[in-house]
Amino acid sequence: MAHAREPDAFARISPEAAGYSSQRLEELRTFLQQSGSDSLLLIHDGKVFFEYGDIHKKLLLHSMRKPLLNALYGIYEARGKVDLDATLAELGIDDVPPSLTTEERMATLSDVLKSRSGVYHPAAAESEGMAQSRPARGSHPPATHYYYNNWDFNVAGRILERAMGRRIYDAFNDEIAKPLGMLDYRNRIVIPEVDGSVIDADADGFYQYEPGSSRFPAYHFRMSAYDLALFGQLYLDRGQWHGRQIVPADWIARSTRPYSEVEPQYGLAYGMLWDVLVPESADEAPSFYHTGVGIHMLGVYPKHKLVMVHRVDTEHGYRFNDGDLYQVIRMIHGARLRAAKH
Repeated sequence: MAHAREPDAFARISPEAAGYSSQRLEELRTFLQQSGSDSLLLIHDGKVFFEYGDIHKKLLLHSMRKPLLNALYGIYEARGKVDLDATLAELGIDDVPPSLTTEERMATLSDVLKSRSGVYHPAAAESEGMAQSRPARGSHPPATHYYYNNWDFNVAGRILERAMGRRIYDAFNDEIAKPLGMLDYRNRIVIPEVDGSVIDADADGFYQYEPGSSRFPAYHFRMSAYDLALFGQLYLDRGQWHGRQIVPADWIARSTRPYSEVEPQYGLAYGMLWDVLVPESADEAPSFYHTGVGIHMLGVYPKHKLVMVHRVDTEHGYRFNDGDLYQVIRMIHGARLRAAKH
């Protein structure tokens, strides 16, 4: 259910007040309608200057679940509950046969969060493309190679749940959703059917088990554009919310550093559970983002005090594609008034 009647945390301002062209953003609105987007929110310095679609409709996050895990890791590392230098062997991690090798179990939790574990075991929620591009077992020692690896992301969830002594969803609800005043996340978690399908379309989360591939499930979230924008604003504000430090600022800085070059020609890198845009100068805070199936996106741009959230209903028929997302990004940045000091 949507809860749009409850108080909204964001004030509304004109595009020009945020340093953007109303005319160009209306062109963007037309493109969103034509391409099949479900919603887009643009926020400057905590104020909405553009919104499109139903921003309170909960949609599957896909890979944008990873930044949510990042926040919990930052909180629980600061409490001394997780040690990023611990190895998989020390953490008691193994998987279904073929089991992890001695070398693979030398990967640290830090390697896992950077998607550099070198463990190329089949994983739950692994797309066909990911499975085909997965390196051969043992081809790269831990910490030496970046590969966008759902095994790493799934095992990171299990390690954190063990450390916290609770489900990811419950911790997220108490540590993030409630303090931020999320309006649509209700922490309704369901168990998928035997065939893996999820009947309850209003559920906020569910585990995806594939025991034939791995003992570690994927942890899926559904979230509205509005609630995800609150999360993005938290990161833009370096983990502070109304004077309270929710996620440690130093953790946000550490996890949004470019640890792995992904596409150097475009300045794209990977941090810890975040994609990172390599900054033009060393003293500039990097922009960071995460996408979901190439068409959802949460972007945080500190230089421009900008948070953007784009959503598509990917659980039903849709036509929006990754090329459309690139066009949306171009149109957003193209709408910025060059003379504006924002």
